[in-house]
Amino acid sequence: MDFVEVPVSEDGPSKKSKVKKQKKKVKRTEEPEGTGPEPETAENPGSSSEVLLPPSFSLKDIKNKQRRQLMFMKLKQEKRKQKLEMRKKRRKEREALGDQAPPKEVPKTIENQRVYDETTVDPEDEEVAYDEGTDEFSAYFNKLINPKVLITTSDRPRGRTVRFCEQLATVIPNAHVYYRRGLALKKIIPQCISRDFTYLMVINEDRKVPNGMVLCHLPDGPTAHFKVSSVRLRKEMKRRGKDPTEHYPEVILNNFTTRLGHNIGRLFAALFPHDPHFVGRQVATFHNQRDFVFFRFHRYIFKNEKKVGIQELGPRFTLKLRSLQKGTFDSKFGEYEWVHKRHEMDSNRRKFHL
Repeated sequence: MDFVEVPVSEDGPSKKSKVKKQKKKVKRTEEPEGTGPEPETAENPGSSSEVLLPPSFSLKDIKNKQRRQLMFMKLKQEKRKQKLEMRKKRRKEREALGDQAPPKEVPKTIENQRVYDETTVDPEDEEVAYDEGTDEFSAYFNKLINPKVLITTSDRPRGRTVRFCEQLATVIPNAHVYYRRGLALKKIIPQCISRDFTYLMVINEDRKVPNGMVLCHLPDGPTAHFKVSSVRLRKEMKRRGKDPTEHYPEVILNNFTTRLGHNIGRLFAALFPHDPHFVGRQVATFHNQRDFVFFRFHRYIFKNEKKVGIQELGPRFTLKLRSLQKGTFDSKFGEYEWVHKRHEMDSNRRKFHL
């Protein structure tokens, strides 16, 4: 069998690849010196060192939760550094100017941007003074009666609610804790009046946690219903002092400025006896801020002429007024002076009622 040699053409695939390589070399040699890939700047994003984001970028666009949280923390740190630098700069300017320095800027808060209320109490108003002299608390403020408080709970209270009532009895002098025994409040109120009680306090609970308070002034009312939150008993507080003594505490009422707030402040004040015992150095504080009433109980000591040390004794809790009713407790036929309507009254964050 004869074999025939077939000549292979030189214009095969190997020759084409050689031509392409030669063209690439020629292009590289044609580039002038000093030119190369453009440096990555703000106009040329995509640098490996810093990831520059578009101006309309939002953290919500980051889908990865850990990456989003990391970017948020970085932005927060940068803002904090900028604030510190601006503060240091202003301080240096004030020191350099001395007495000619401009006054400090007052920061804007919800409290100082509060919407003016027409019922704000003027202490020199004759009408307010007349109302105070004839209202339900006038006998107490004229020192004709001494407060006596009955504290009870809802039906079948749990241990936390019972301990909360017992600790309240150590804060309020002349307070007595009684078991409810399933009685209706309409039956309890006449018995309290016959035994010369001036207040009925009912602590309600939900899921073993105190969540409500009914405070009824006897014998003529009014009756206030509060939501209770953030309850902390003495054992749950750090660095608390020893248990309170039997001395009558001083009472501090803060920021009850409207007519409604004035009535609520007088309702709290009438819980405690007149003439506090300053020897005990104990203070009960009702602080109103944004319609939340914060209760704290402290013991103080004078370290010197300028410094005072305080120590919280507990318990602490927060109250939110739900309704104020004329007369004693009557859920069916009672006349309400004020009821909190959340959707109507809470539309403006800068509008407060106490």
